[in-house]
Amino acid sequence: MPVITCIEDLRVLAKRRVPRMFYDYADSGSYTESTYRANTADFQAIKLRQRVAVNMENRSTRCQMIDQDVAMPVAIAPTGLTGMQHADGEILAARAAQAFGVPFTLSTMSICSIEDVAAATQAPFWFQLYVMRDRDFIERLIARAQAAQCSALMLTLDLQILGQRHKDIKNGLSSPPKPTLKNILNLMTKPRWCLGMAGTRRHGFGNIVGHAKGVGDLSSLSAWTAEQFDPALSWADVEWIKKRWGGKLILKGIMDVEDARLAANSGADALVVSNHGGRQLDGAPSSIQALPAIAEAVGRDIEVWMDGGIRSGQDVLKAWALGARGTLIGRSFLYGLGALGEQGVRSCLEIIRKELDVTMAFTGHTQIQNVDRSILLPGSYPV
Repeated sequence: MPVITCIEDLRVLAKRRVPRMFYDYADSGSYTESTYRANTADFQAIKLRQRVAVNMENRSTRCQMIDQDVAMPVAIAPTGLTGMQHADGEILAARAAQAFGVPFTLSTMSICSIEDVAAATQAPFWFQLYVMRDRDFIERLIARAQAAQCSALMLTLDLQILGQRHKDIKNGLSSPPKPTLKNILNLMTKPRWCLGMAGTRRHGFGNIVGHAKGVGDLSSLSAWTAEQFDPALSWADVEWIKKRWGGKLILKGIMDVEDARLAANSGADALVVSNHGGRQLDGAPSSIQALPAIAEAVGRDIEVWMDGGIRSGQDVLKAWALGARGTLIGRSFLYGLGALGEQGVRSCLEIIRKELDVTMAFTGHTQIQNVDRSILLPGSYPV
């Protein structure tokens, strides 16, 4: 068993253990992948100011995200097909998040259903919603999240149409996946993954199959999803969903100050500066580049969070310094899940918290709430 010291260690192990089709699904961007790469590279360009001879005792990374106490300003992002990185992946990640004290967000396109995760956990989790043309299905999905006592609804706004991801096409990723010789041979090299999947009944999209009209199995799912994402999504739909939900609402996919102002005016509780992990508009700026202007414009009116490119606790601290009052991790926890299951997700969270704690101390702070832009070297960060 290799020694795990950083998120990259988890990524390398996950790449060995997860079938190529599903590993590539998680670890890729759209078209040239320029935005996908910029999400991490732009974090690395930001430099920190080291301070010395300050009291580093009694440190705390604890804070709140939409009035919920969290161990650090990090939540697990909604990611589709999580249960294909590891058998029962959403349940395992939710348990790890619960034990650690950070929020878990379940994707509409999850393998384990809302009910599966609710039955396996005690802490309330968040549910992420895509707007579909079938509004009756959306109403029932919201009702199911309410019945499961989800404590927040995260509405994703940047998937009205799908950005093309070349790797998915080349790998034959579809519903159900294409059983090509290349894929079958690759599966034969992943016995641990195959054994895990053989031991679970959860292989389809649990929130959709058997719940959406005309979708009784995986063979009918592909056609349904192709026509269901709604390109006509508008702010009126956001208002309709807000009224239907009635609880905490998070809007994900904001990359422009003008849209951020509309999000703040919508009455939502938080927005997420996000380019969908570089999986939608290739050529868009990185999330960390877009963050400061949005935080400056609306940070007093709505909680501003961000995701995209976070691979360390240092990244979390840099995002906080630039105005984010919460962050979401997607690929980082998926690497942990693919590598080591539930323990891998816990390792991911521990790695991030330790890096956040140590880096915060080196920049002269003991409380995350007191950290501001002064910890960053002038000229190294976007303004």
